[in-house]
Amino acid sequence: MAIVMANLRSLVVNAVDLSDHVQSCVVTMNAEELDGTAMGQESRAWVSGLRDDRIEVTFFQDYAAAKVDASLNALVGGAPVTIVAKPTNAVVSATNPSYTMSGSPFSYQPITGTVGELATVDVVFLPAPGSKITRAVA
Repeated sequence: MAIVMANLRSLVVNAVDLSDHVQSCVVTMNAEELDGTAMGQESRAWVSGLRDDRIEVTFFQDYAAAKVDASLNALVGGAPVTIVAKPTNAVVSATNPSYTMSGSPFSYQPITGTVGELATVDVVFLPAPGSKITRAVA
């Protein structure tokens, strides 16, 4: 079994590669847990409910053209775009799967920070209606 260090992540938002500005990235594929236990059963009966997927990213802020601010600013409240996260920037394969979602951020704080610290911005991408994160290996 290979052990992977989290230093070569790939993140493309709306066809713009922002990988070199990512401090952290969390891809969450989640389904609600519904209790379907009926009277007389001896153990809980869990049923999968609605999906609640998301991609959470902390970016190092950059106001240059085609960088973080220029790429994210117009996405808030706009049409969904494609977000693709991969373990590395290599081609998609069984050992480098891609996680793709059509979605958008619902909030964006272009200016945040504390004196003396690097400027970062946290963004949560939520799926478009009827969409969820899909995994691909080819």
